[in-house]
Amino acid sequence: MLRTTTLAGTILLAAALALSGCAGNAGGGGDDSASAGAKGSSSESAVGEWGDVDDSAQPSLVLAKDGTLTGTDGCNQLNGGWTQEGDTVTFSNVASTMMMCADVDTWLAGLDTAKVDGSTMTVYGPAGRKIGTLERA
Repeated sequence: MLRTTTLAGTILLAAALALSGCAGNAGGGGDDSASAGAKGSSSESAVGEWGDVDDSAQPSLVLAKDGTLTGTDGCNQLNGGWTQEGDTVTFSNVASTMMMCADVDTWLAGLDTAKVDGSTMTVYGPAGRKIGTLERA
């Protein structure tokens, strides 16, 4: 009986810790100072629209101040979170619809990080390989 109680308690503790990790700020835009770049950097904020947000057939992202992102890879809808430190944007918990789209390059769905340089966002995949760029809308 003690072993079952200990196991149940361990499982409950693990679940509580996992949920508390989800309860925090999912992205980094929280306030203006955080979205302008962490640790007092003078990097340009990534908050805003990237790509042609008016054309759902083109890749685009909207990075909100509250650290959430929405967008499209030109076919599938994307949503998730983001943080920014300096000129580096890190994407997290990104979910995508999984529609089959003929003749559409869905490169943006593979986003992991990005670098902001003026009005250009260079997007990198999980292996740190450049997968594309978006211009500020």
